[in-house]
Order: sequence, then structure tokens, then C-alpha cells
Amino acid sequence: MFEMTPRVQALHQRISDFMDEHIYPNERRLYEEAERLGAWAVYPVVEELKPKARAAGLWNLFLPQSERGAGLTNLEYASLCELMGRSHLAPEVFNCSAPDTGNMEVFERYGTPEMKKRWLEPLLAGEIRSCFAMTEPAVASSDATNIQSAIVRDGDHYVVNGHKWYTTNATDPRCKVAIFMGKTDPDHPDRHKQQSMVVVPMDTPGVRVVRPLGVFGFYGVPDRASEVVFENVRVPVQNMLLGEGRGFEIAQGRLGPGRIHHCMRLIGLAERALEMMCKRGLARVAFGKPVVRHEVWYERIAESRILIDQARLLTLQAAELMDTVGNKAAKSHIAMIKVAAPQMACRVIDWAIQAHGGGGTNNDLGLASFYATARILRLADGPDEVHREQLAKMELKKYDTARSAP
Repeated sequence: MFEMTPRVQALHQRISDFMDEHIYPNERRLYEEAERLGAWAVYPVVEELKPKARAAGLWNLFLPQSERGAGLTNLEYASLCELMGRSHLAPEVFNCSAPDTGNMEVFERYGTPEMKKRWLEPLLAGEIRSCFAMTEPAVASSDATNIQSAIVRDGDHYVVNGHKWYTTNATDPRCKVAIFMGKTDPDHPDRHKQQSMVVVPMDTPGVRVVRPLGVFGFYGVPDRASEVVFENVRVPVQNMLLGEGRGFEIAQGRLGPGRIHHCMRLIGLAERALEMMCKRGLARVAFGKPVVRHEVWYERIAESRILIDQARLLTLQAAELMDTVGNKAAKSHIAMIKVAAPQMACRVIDWAIQAHGGGGTNNDLGLASFYATARILRLADGPDEVHREQLAKMELKKYDTARSAP
């Protein structure tokens, strides 16, 4: 049903070959550099491999139907994103890592020519990185209308004030620009038109990166979750994206592709975890026979295969709908995969950890950081509960005769 085109098959093989030659052999080095250098540093292994990926033509594959990218559809990109998702090192090496992908899509869709020249072009070239400042520690950010950060017009400038966290990439010295979400009209009767998005250069006076945030104790692998304070930050009015009150509109345009990319990568992580589970279980003997020959592991391996394939098919269907009817019409399927894929990955990776015993909990094998990634994605870009509620409302609407009656 979802067959790869010849072009995608060729790209898939080239990425697979690149992963075998350059990515997998360097994963241990990535974790070692992240631990030794910390979240405020550039990791040399990434900078060494990026030119190789670009020279191989495996660069900016994420940007759908754009002359600036590979021009792939969401469905065509799905299998490639899954393949890259098998390793924490790969997405950035191919310039296909969050949050840069989402920010580049925002600049591509909604940015002015000046924004594209100043920010999009160096992002596409892999010369700089970016961050997305939305989540706040003082409010329940699962309801984005709670955002309290302020964007106030003052003549030819906006004055930005806010306290953000989980602002991925902010501690990276290459991070040069933030897309900031705050309220321009807190009294607007429509709660979804109170917010706006503005572009903030990270070297603007008043921007202070407070600290990196550990995700289950991991700093900088693969994301650099960060806490950032914006205090009386002045930016030109030209830095406003689309116009005042259109922040939610931009967010929906940005988060749809971002959510499906997360799910694709999680499927890759889970697939690799299953492979590791099987290989480890066959190689280790306990109580007189290979670990996987104990009955409980048959059930876990079979269940893993079912869960991964279910999530993959649902994700491919969502990608196809995004291509054919648009992100808004595909929102129910995007919500479904955003719940299904992280939960699936958490379960499969947890079983893989169990199969490896104590070794599965350290980072020699990467499974612990795999799990940290999967678990945080039950919260990032909307927690499970929000997506479930949205899905339930859409389902009930089909049968609510009082609402649907003419």
C-alpha cells in the first residue's frame, strides 16, 4: 500500500550505507563528547560528519515540496526519517533534527525575504542552529493559551518579556535565533488570537540562557533542553511573523510536521531496540538456554513486532493524508500517532533494557537515552491527555445529533 518510489528507494539505500559507515561507528563517541564537554559545547563528531552527509547529497531531506529541500512529500520522507531516527547522532548530521526542522519550515512558509536570507539560508546550510521558545515553567503549558509571556508594541519595536524552558538548543553555542511565542493582546475575546510569534536573535540584550535541563539525567543527547529568560528584549516590528494574533495559526502549521517527524524517528528507535533485544537474547544463556527461549520473551518479541508495525502503518497513513488533504484535515491522525508512537516506543525500549539486564540502564548501548527520548515525547508537542481529549471530541462530534442537526 505504501510503496517507496524508485527515488526514495535509492535515497533509503544511500542513507543506510552512510549510517553503516559513519553513524553507528561514531555513536559511542557522541555520548562520550556530550558527557565530557557538556550541553554548552559543540560536539566535534557532529561537525566532522555534517560535510560528509552534505557531500553525499543527504541533506535537508525533510523540507516537503520545496525548492530549498529535496522536494519529498511527507509520505516519501517517512521511511527516510525512520531510518535516520535509529540513531541519536544521525538527524543533526543530515540537517534534519528538531527544532531546526520546524523552525526552517516556519521561515519557509511565513518568513519575510529578509528573514529567509538572514536565518533560513544559514540554517539550511547547517551553519547555525535555532530554538523555539514556547513552554513556560509557571503555567500548565499543555494548554498553550495559558502562556503568560508578553510581546508589547513600543513604536518601531516590540518589547519581549518571558520565562521559558524546554527551549531546545538554547545552550548550543551555534544557536543564533529563537522563535518566541507570547501574548500581544491578552484581552482578546478569542483566546486563540491573543498570541503571536516573533523572531528574536539570541545575541539581543536581555536574552539570558539560564541553564541546560537534564532529561532523565541526560544533557545534550540528543536534545539540549534549556531554560531561558527574556527580559525587556527589544526587536524590530519587522520581526513579527505573519502579524499579531496569528501565533496559534503558525504553531499548528509548525507542530503538525514536527509531530509526525517525532513519530517517524521513534519508530526507528523502537525497531532498533527490537533488533538489539533479539540479538542479545539469542547470545546470552540463562538457566540452561538462551534468554529469548524463555517463554515470556516470545510474547514480548511478538508484541513488539505488532506494536511497531501498527505505529508505522498509522504514521504512514497520517503522512499520506497530510500530503493529500492537508495538515488540518489530517489532525485526527496526527493526534493518534502522537499518542501511539511514544507509548509503543516506551514499551519496546523498556523490554529491550530488560533483555540487557543492568547493562541496559547505562549508556554503553544507548538504550537508556532511547527511553528518555521516547518518554519525553509523551509530553513534548502536546501530552497524551490533550491529544486523547481532542480525538474523543472529534469522534463524539460524529454522533452528536443535537450539534449536527440543521
